[in-house]
Amino acid sequence: MPRPALRLAVEIDGDGAHPAAWRRAAHSPGELLTPRRLARIAAVAENAGFTLVTLDDSILPPGSGADPVGRIGAVERAAFVAASTSVLGVAPVLATTYAEPFHVSTQLASLDHVSAGRAGWVVGVEDDPAAARAWGRPPVGGADATAREARDGLRVVRDLWDSWEDDAVIRSVATSRYLDRTRLHSIDFSGETYSVKGPSIVPRPPQGRPVVLARPGLVPAELTDVALVGGGSATEVGEAAASATAEGGAPLAFAEIEVALDTPRETARERIADLERYSPWTARPDRLRYTGPAAGLVSLLAELSGSGSVGGVRLRPLVLDEDLAVLSRLVLPELFVRRIAARPLPGTTLRTSLGLPRPLSRFTTDGAAAPVREETR
Repeated sequence: MPRPALRLAVEIDGDGAHPAAWRRAAHSPGELLTPRRLARIAAVAENAGFTLVTLDDSILPPGSGADPVGRIGAVERAAFVAASTSVLGVAPVLATTYAEPFHVSTQLASLDHVSAGRAGWVVGVEDDPAAARAWGRPPVGGADATAREARDGLRVVRDLWDSWEDDAVIRSVATSRYLDRTRLHSIDFSGETYSVKGPSIVPRPPQGRPVVLARPGLVPAELTDVALVGGGSATEVGEAAASATAEGGAPLAFAEIEVALDTPRETARERIADLERYSPWTARPDRLRYTGPAAGLVSLLAELSGSGSVGGVRLRPLVLDEDLAVLSRLVLPELFVRRIAARPLPGTTLRTSLGLPRPLSRFTTDGAAAPVREETR
């Protein structure tokens, strides 16, 4: 039996994974937040064959250090990317630590509607006390409390997506009825710090539930679709992926990989050394790092694919304007030729591209959800 092909994601927040990446960007600093640049990056990723782009975020303003990060809200950027692309999945980071899960639910459901089923959600957390002050809320202190808020928030969001059954909207001219109210449900959630009642104000998303991505241990595995795993070596990543997708775990595991690639003019090490003059690129234990030629990255991804546990990767390029071009020209084409990775098909939802089933609403009363028609061409 042939091994499943990897699905490819790329983080496109800011100018790249290195704190000083903006110093090597192909645009002026003032163009970072322009829609033209965001559309260009998204178009490059879509044309290259990436299945998904992710957009980092925080409710706190950019830092005031030597290399501050500037950004517009991830959901707003995701909506723009969705409107300017046709195949690419889009997953913003959203934290429910202080934000209301009701609003998170409606934002993501709306994104899934405007993208025709290409929305995802990277579950985030806010552990800086300044975030509490920004929202005028009591601080959520400690890892246990932060995990509790993430867990409860995710459960509320999922229940709100399910609160409209698939055929709740009937649009009957003959009876002058728009909704079948018997197919709207109050979720009646009661957690340790808050409770939520009533259905969502947005009809059920086209995917049923947008794809949920999260780090293992942050939220219950059975509530996620994609576990984001890392490690110091390909072996460690494979072991982490196997653990995350074991019985009762997430259906898929994506390896987190920081990449710095050789370009026609400079090696990856030379590029890193140039940026290290301004800021260090600190290694993280939850991310694998690859530095070197494109062929070596292809070999690494082939090794991860062969592990049988890694279903995809999320790449974090050193400098987007430099590394994304090398990925597009030398890495992804080779992965597709060797059938190590798969391109998304036009007209499909993100769930379909990832090989994930469309879930039934937990409130479904007739045993089957209304089918969702997908165009293929």
